[in-house]
Amino acid sequence: MKLKFGVVVFPGSNCDHDAHYVAGTILEQEARLIWHKESSLGDLDVVILPGGFSYGDYLRCGALARFSPIMKDVVRFANNGGMVLGICNGFQILVEAGLLPGVLLRNASLKFACKYINLRVENADTRFTSRCAKGEVLEMPIAHGDGNYFTDDETLRRLEDNGQIVFRYCERDGGITDAANPNGSLSNIAGIINEGGNVMGMMPHPERASDPVLGHTDGRKVFDSLVESFVLARATSPKDSACPPKRFGRVWQALSSGHQSQLV
Repeated sequence: MKLKFGVVVFPGSNCDHDAHYVAGTILEQEARLIWHKESSLGDLDVVILPGGFSYGDYLRCGALARFSPIMKDVVRFANNGGMVLGICNGFQILVEAGLLPGVLLRNASLKFACKYINLRVENADTRFTSRCAKGEVLEMPIAHGDGNYFTDDETLRRLEDNGQIVFRYCERDGGITDAANPNGSLSNIAGIINEGGNVMGMMPHPERASDPVLGHTDGRKVFDSLVESFVLARATSPKDSACPPKRFGRVWQALSSGHQSQLV
């Protein structure tokens, strides 16, 4: 059974068709675009908030998109355990909507950053990164002017303690350095996940590194992880394809160790 992906389109989105292409053509799943003025997501497994410049980034990146009609149902979907991936501007919208902690500030350089970067997988025990190994270095592009992640000390400690920091900017050898940080992001944070494990935001663009024709495919691991998580969830609990995060510790332990038989 194919997964149902929904890609939300805001005024100013420019990576919506990229995400739709990856979900529908590369992954061969069902995918549809959802206009921001719609009030219901419909029957979906995964929601993607794509990159771009929603509402021209006026007021603050993601601040206006957060009030689009569809966001009420995105919040409901996420709070009920639905899988949500926010990429670049989508990450900014998620923090504005309160689905992820922290803020995305202007790049420390005050310049738009558009290049390929390296990011280290900090947590491979998630539904977004199960196809990765902890410490693995991935290469993906970034394209943003406001990717400088910041939060207070208490929240940062909680993110660290809970394993909610999923990706960090790094050198090719995995070293975490200031030079590898393209935007001044606190603790080199490139992507985080919520406490429930079903909402992830990241500034790098995995959808732009998923098609072999582009010469980079590391981003596909994020999408393949999502698809595989549903396959495993349905195998263990057909009536609960969303599979509450608390049950997924065992799934990821078995998956990462290669003992899928433990899941039966």
